[in-house]
Amino acid sequence: MTNGLESTIDALHRCSKVNLRAVFGPEHGARGDAQDALKVSGHVDAYTGLPVHSLYGDHEKPTVEMLEGLEALVFDIQDCGARFYTYVSTLTHCMEASAEHGIRVVVLDRPNPLNGDATEGNILKPGFRSFIGLHPVPIRHGLTVGELAQFINQGIQCDLHVVEMEGWRRGMWYDETSLPWIQPSPNLPSLDTATVYPGTCFFEGVNVSEGRGTTRPFEYIGAPWIDGRSWAETLNNTGLPGVCFRSSHFTPTFWKFKDERCGGVQVHVVDRKCFRPMETGLHLLTTLIQLYPDTFSFNESSYDKRRHFDLLAGTDTLRADLMAGVSVEEIMASWMPELEEYREKRKEHLLYGGDDE
Repeated sequence: MTNGLESTIDALHRCSKVNLRAVFGPEHGARGDAQDALKVSGHVDAYTGLPVHSLYGDHEKPTVEMLEGLEALVFDIQDCGARFYTYVSTLTHCMEASAEHGIRVVVLDRPNPLNGDATEGNILKPGFRSFIGLHPVPIRHGLTVGELAQFINQGIQCDLHVVEMEGWRRGMWYDETSLPWIQPSPNLPSLDTATVYPGTCFFEGVNVSEGRGTTRPFEYIGAPWIDGRSWAETLNNTGLPGVCFRSSHFTPTFWKFKDERCGGVQVHVVDRKCFRPMETGLHLLTTLIQLYPDTFSFNESSYDKRRHFDLLAGTDTLRADLMAGVSVEEIMASWMPELEEYREKRKEHLLYGGDDE
C-alpha cells in the first residue's frame, strides 16, 4: 500500500517504468480478503487483468511455470511482528525459488508495528518447523520484514535487495509513524489487536475461542463453559503489567462456537510500554487450566500429526509445562539464555539502529 492508500499492485501496474507480469498471493489472498486458513485458488485479478498465482493453495512455493519470464520478485506485505504470521513463510519460499532460478528478490521494507525492539518468547525448535514458523527466532522477534529477509537469507543466499524505510526508527510503534493502519489480514483490524496477538494467538490451539467471528479477534477470549467474571478476577489479581481484563460475553459469527454465546474476557492493554504479550498469554492459559482442569484441552491438528499449539509454540515443551503446572515465571526464565543469544545474532541484521548502537 502506498501513502496515498493505493495498492502496490495497482501502483506498479500503472507505472510506465515497470512491466508487471504477474501477482503472487499469500494466505488471505493478493487483495487480503480471504479468511484464516482458507486455501486460495489462482485466478485473474479483476483490476489489472494479471494472473494471480496463489501461494496458499496447491503451492506454497513459486513453481518454474509461475516464474517464467520474470526478472525479479517484489515483496511488499506488512508483517505484524510475530513468528507465526505466515507472510514471512511465503517470503522464505519466494526467496528459495528465486535462488534456484536466478531471480532477484526486492523487499520493500515496512515497520514492525510492535516497536521492532522488544523480543519475547522461545526460539523455534527444528522438529516443529511449519508454515506458521520456519525460523529460529522468538515469537516476538523484534525485526522488520526487511531485516527478517536478511536473517533468513543466511541459509538461502538469493539475490536479495532490501529497500529501506525513511523516517522509521527502532522503538517506534506503528501509530507513531505517519502511516494509516491498513489491516494486513482480516483478523488484525487494529494495532490494538496486533499488540495482543503474539500472546493470544495460542488460543488457536485449544478448545477456547480466540475471538474470530467477532469485532475484536484476539482481544476477546472465551467459550460457552467459561465464567468470565471469575476468570477476569483471577487474571486481574495476578498484577500483570500494562494490562487489565474485563469480563465479557460474545457470540462468534463464524469459526469456533459459531452462534454460541461465550463467556470470557476482553484483554485491555493500558500501558503498552510495559505490556508483555507472551507473559500475558501464558497467564491466560495457566489460569484457565486451573479454573477448568476437566474441560480445558489442547486441540488435535486437522492437517498435521503435530498439535497446532505445539507448532505455534515451536516446541512441545511449553504444552507439557503448562499441563504439569510449571509457573509462568519458570517457563519464561527458561527461555532467557536462548533469547539473549538470539539478540546477539540479530545485531548484524538491524538496519535501523538498536542493539548495535
